[in-house]
Amino acid sequence: MPANPIFFAETKLPHQKNYGGALFPAVLSPPAAVEDSHKRPSVLTAAVKDHKPWLDSLLHRHGAILFRGFDSVSTASDFNDVVEAFGYEELPYVGGAAPRTNVVGRVFTANESPPDQKIPFHHEMAQVPNYPSKLFFFCEVEPANGGETPIVLSHIIYDKMNEKYPDFVEKLQKHGLIYTRVLGEEDDPSSPIGRGWKSTFLTKDKTLAEERAAELNMKLEWTEDGAKTIMGPIPAIKNDETRKRKIWFNSMVAAYTGWEDKRNDPKKAVTFGDGNVLPDNIMYDCLKILEDESVAIPWRKSDVLLIDNLAVLHSRKPFTAPRRILASLCK
Repeated sequence: MPANPIFFAETKLPHQKNYGGALFPAVLSPPAAVEDSHKRPSVLTAAVKDHKPWLDSLLHRHGAILFRGFDSVSTASDFNDVVEAFGYEELPYVGGAAPRTNVVGRVFTANESPPDQKIPFHHEMAQVPNYPSKLFFFCEVEPANGGETPIVLSHIIYDKMNEKYPDFVEKLQKHGLIYTRVLGEEDDPSSPIGRGWKSTFLTKDKTLAEERAAELNMKLEWTEDGAKTIMGPIPAIKNDETRKRKIWFNSMVAAYTGWEDKRNDPKKAVTFGDGNVLPDNIMYDCLKILEDESVAIPWRKSDVLLIDNLAVLHSRKPFTAPRRILASLCK
């Protein structure tokens, strides 16, 4: 699909992968012919509004779009304007595990866990029924080193896992998954899943927290100093109806290898929907497949990454500060 010659130039980067002629991710930059277009904040937002159907089609084909070189997008407020220009409805962050802080408008910090920690691959909020359909990430401060946000196409992972472990995949499709997480009262910024129950359910009222958990079909059990949430059984594999293919829509590997802190044991964080434990060897082989198929493009300041959450899993590599990546979730 050719880029719009007035506002966007399709760019190739060495990190991209080619699947059936479609580069992953698509990369759009300001065209050289439009002198200084990237220096005016209104240019990208206006281009998005004028070419929204074309951008939606591009996202549907490629799964993710990296907007690079639009240097005028330099602040959280600028990023918020870009998100608003797409016209997607905002999704409140209810039920998610990551500690986040609202910055401006519908913009939040990305997962605030310590820089030495890796965040494993996952579909955003796949462990709850109300997950976002789209994700935006924005590089406000370029990392000193590392800190990429690797992305991988979900249907590729399903295909490879089904080919290698058909019995395991069949059991996943039959039973689904149960996710269990122990929460403190307040947020724990030292943990990648350290969101306390108050911010998880956006309330200090236990009765209201129970109501919001029930709306998510989540079981909530109060403990002496916090709460335990139990979600499931819920599907681990979904049908992407718009693309007519199956997707690896879960946070299974993320939970099994990364939901670890002083309250949580990752091996107990996720099980088959019938309560049986997941096979350790398959979990770590799935992690290897995810890493092998992923694309990790180093962040540059002002980068905006748009992800179709039904098509793509993402993660985070450890980094050397400074690094500030902001995010926005859409229904």
